[in-house]
Amino acid sequence: MRNLFAFIYRFRAFLVFVLLEALCIYLIVQYNTYQGAAFFNSANRYVGRVLEFQSGVTDYFNLATVNSTLAQENALLREEVLKYRQANLTDSISQMDTTLLVATDSATVHPFSLHAGRVINNSVRRNNNYLTLSIGTEDGVEPGMGVIAPNGVVGRVKTVSAKYSTVTSLLHSQMLISAKIKKNNTMGTIKWLGGDYRTAILDYIPLHVQMSKGDTVVTSGYNTVFPEGIVVGTISSIVREADKSFYTVKVKLAVDFAQLTYVYVVENKQKAERDSLELNAGILPNE
Repeated sequence: MRNLFAFIYRFRAFLVFVLLEALCIYLIVQYNTYQGAAFFNSANRYVGRVLEFQSGVTDYFNLATVNSTLAQENALLREEVLKYRQANLTDSISQMDTTLLVATDSATVHPFSLHAGRVINNSVRRNNNYLTLSIGTEDGVEPGMGVIAPNGVVGRVKTVSAKYSTVTSLLHSQMLISAKIKKNNTMGTIKWLGGDYRTAILDYIPLHVQMSKGDTVVTSGYNTVFPEGIVVGTISSIVREADKSFYTVKVKLAVDFAQLTYVYVVENKQKAERDSLELNAGILPNE
């Protein structure tokens, strides 16, 4: 306290000067319209800049929460798209019975739901690549579920813990996906042969099939993992080899696996029933 009084006494003249200057500024601003308006406009501008900077800093540290919320909202929107697509497929099959859609259970019309998750580990340079997601059994994720990104197919859930899950990437030597050429519904199998992480092979396309570069390849819907019509990629090259009965078709994958941030795990509410039925019938599942 003694030091404080000593400081005030030492700089008493300067402190009185500052106090009088402040009082003068207050009186000028308070009792002069022009100076008051100029002062408050300037003050508002600088205060606005400070608040804007503060808001920017706060928003930066809240980005993880914002992104997670947006991913959840996108998952709901994509569910609606899948529901609309599934309803159209069902409607096209049941054109002769207009009451069928009304009498059909909602899980039958739309068996798929999506769970948004953040990618916390990923590889693209190995022969067998995997991803790790920040969601697990507590979020409804189970082994065998499909995984998609906003622009295409990603892979399949391999193992799950309470809060995390690992995914066998499409960029895996043992990963096969049942697919078809969208314009003519010709069935094939997508397989990654290594090397370029943006290119895969579409196998088993017969030589009589008409196709061209740029044609879209989508999931076939012949399994319980992926809904029908999810984009896999576009045809980038077609080669007819003399010693083979099928084309060698290269597909440019729609997903850039090196830049994955958020993905969606696909839950099929009818998977257990269908898998059990096909297993009992001795039918091998489509990849």
